[in-house]
Amino acid sequence: MTKDVIALTPQMPDLPTLLAGLYAGGPDLGVNTTAEGAVVQLCATDGRPLVSVEAPILVQVPGETTRLLDHPVEDGPVWWTEARASTAVAEAARLAGSFAGRLATVLGGTVWPPEAATTDVVPLTTDVSAIPVPTIAAPAVDVLTDTTAVVIQDRPLIAMTSWLSDALRTAATAERALQIVTPPSARLTLPTRNALRGLPNRWVVQDPEHGYYDGLSGAILHWKNGTFTPVHDEHGATRVAEAFAPTLDTGDRQLILTLRTCHPADENLVLGRALETAFRHLTGAPPAGWSTAEPVNLPWSTRQLTDLARTRAPRPTWLVAVGHPGRPALATVRVLRTPAGVEEDITLALGYSGDEAPPLDAIEELATALDTEHGLVTLLTSLRSARRDLTVPPRLEAPPVPVAFTLGSDEADAVGQARAGHPPFGTLPKRLGPGARPALHYPLGDGTDPGTWSMFQRLLRHLQGG
Repeated sequence: MTKDVIALTPQMPDLPTLLAGLYAGGPDLGVNTTAEGAVVQLCATDGRPLVSVEAPILVQVPGETTRLLDHPVEDGPVWWTEARASTAVAEAARLAGSFAGRLATVLGGTVWPPEAATTDVVPLTTDVSAIPVPTIAAPAVDVLTDTTAVVIQDRPLIAMTSWLSDALRTAATAERALQIVTPPSARLTLPTRNALRGLPNRWVVQDPEHGYYDGLSGAILHWKNGTFTPVHDEHGATRVAEAFAPTLDTGDRQLILTLRTCHPADENLVLGRALETAFRHLTGAPPAGWSTAEPVNLPWSTRQLTDLARTRAPRPTWLVAVGHPGRPALATVRVLRTPAGVEEDITLALGYSGDEAPPLDAIEELATALDTEHGLVTLLTSLRSARRDLTVPPRLEAPPVPVAFTLGSDEADAVGQARAGHPPFGTLPKRLGPGARPALHYPLGDGTDPGTWSMFQRLLRHLQGG
């Protein structure tokens, strides 16, 4: 499998240090750049890439390297330099390890995984002339067919790195599926899970005992016509892998908020304030950091993320934000320009252990603030039994169960206060905010009864009928 190796250093790798690392294979190997200089490649004499190195990024968010690598480093800014080895050449993984090891030795840092670190010269003994020259422009992609881009990952946690984000964007532009292949020990971060949720994209788990299966649905898969597709039984039904058994209930839970806001598109608009308000109400602090990929490397700044979204408009902007260490909190934000204005689609997840109570009593106050100050359209609050650390294992997990739904005041007016104020299940909604134009808050349950979904669907049909 592909070997990703990361150098974590207190100083930025300068050009001489990078060159010292890149000559881990000796002077006979070449160096070139791709992606407008953002990726440096160590190449064989015929130009075949052996190791691709992304530009170093400064991670300034406390706890972020530990979250993604389970690899504690000294608290404070750290430079993250990631090297990705080719799967086609046996020596490539050792070359990546030597590159990272040389950076860490010179700059006083560490390497992940620790066992990959070396400073040895790795001679190229494989006859690369017998290996087809890759035609893949994206370094993250290992196999490319007419319909599918396959990325092979061998790391405990599959994050939505800039490598992976670029592969997903490139595949979508070419109308290809993105399929990530991992061992069964791997888990996904929530941003990666959300990105792979819709077909034809897949998380493909390669289990030594059970073959290939979909890590999110459990469907048994096989490679057919250049893509991983489900295996069907004699009745045409999708078969589910035995390995996709339910996870043990540890008592851990996740509080999930899915909300949309809409703002007038004017020059004074500052984005990210709705998300910051949610963080403050539920964790007592604003987000620790934000970025367009993982690791989240920038300190939280609504002004900076607004400036980024402006430069990308009218194209959408996708962002991820994390909380401070101690309370797992992770959010994704999609900023989109629409005829109604500027919309923010936000998903925020917070993790709790069995002896911690999710702050459900804070939701009404939060919904009121979102409506009166941040243009709330809708807010769905749910609970699910899932890992406190917010990671996703390749096992069956219970879906989230609705707790409450809030309709913003403008949206309630559009539906009609009379109709919106009289839901089909009898219990009247709570009126939040000003008396004349309130937001409407519908309590649905305590998050333990899956049957609440039918109540929520009835409510949506009732509101849409208006």
